[in-house]
Amino acid sequence: MDVEQEKKKIRIGISACLLGEPVRYDGGHKLDRFIVDTLGEYVDYVPVCPEVELGLPTPRETLRLVGDPLAPRLVFSKSGEDITEAMNNWARQRVRELEKEQLCGFIFKSRSPSSGMERVKVYDRHGNPRNKGVGLFAQAFMDHFPLLPTEEDGRLHDPGLRENFIESIFVMRRWRSVLDRGTKRGDLVDFHSRHKLLLMGHSVDLYRETGRLVARAGDMNREELFQKYQNLLLQALQILPTVAKHVNVLHHMLGYFKKNLDADEKEEMLELIEHYRQGHFPLIVPVTMINHFVRKYEEPYLRDQFYLKPHPLELQLRNHA
Repeated sequence: MDVEQEKKKIRIGISACLLGEPVRYDGGHKLDRFIVDTLGEYVDYVPVCPEVELGLPTPRETLRLVGDPLAPRLVFSKSGEDITEAMNNWARQRVRELEKEQLCGFIFKSRSPSSGMERVKVYDRHGNPRNKGVGLFAQAFMDHFPLLPTEEDGRLHDPGLRENFIESIFVMRRWRSVLDRGTKRGDLVDFHSRHKLLLMGHSVDLYRETGRLVARAGDMNREELFQKYQNLLLQALQILPTVAKHVNVLHHMLGYFKKNLDADEKEEMLELIEHYRQGHFPLIVPVTMINHFVRKYEEPYLRDQFYLKPHPLELQLRNHA
């Protein structure tokens, strides 16, 4: 990706209340400072508030999900008025409109009966809640964009989930850049080559499957090739990396320096990897050492690997043990 593309902000959808917009049922908001102030340096947000866009006033009576968690109804808590069909019809239209935005992901408001991704309360006929629902708009969005990176504000407080989501939207921005230039097989090969180790960190199986697909690039219809690759790429990004997977990638990268490192350097690197494996060091420590070796020994393949620079260092996403 060229420098100008790297500078472009990433477009993602978001529940409007998380940006501080006063659209909640009580006229308030749920401003999230990390989302606005920190991630906002790299992201252009496309705000969505299902209730307000449906035409409901602010403030308003609260809504809740009732009935079957697999097919819940959306009703006003006190009056019992059912607005399920209206919300579903609006949601289907809204997700079609969002196709034009070229989104790289979406951040939903947790526990919302319209926008919660998971564990939304669904009340049975006795008024007892079960945390088994999905908000109606969130469900429509995820059905329409089944592989697009999505998260909730609450889950973003988990360091692992936060890093995975942000890594995914950066990957998605780079992938959209490839598509914007046209479906050129050479661009696909370059993209895959630079993301190999990142894919390995998510799924060795999908890393191998994407490699086999790219190896057949010259024999396939380009549209089919790019669609299959995109599906595999986004499937891989939905699989969370683990310490064991990262250790595997780190050892794999160390192999590129077997002719360069002296005994002390190799021992130091192995000790850093082991300390990371045991939870004594965050991932950034061995990765920083690998980056040092890349510069010192001018290793061209690793220099271009996005695994070593998946997102800006300023976000400090690999600094947690």
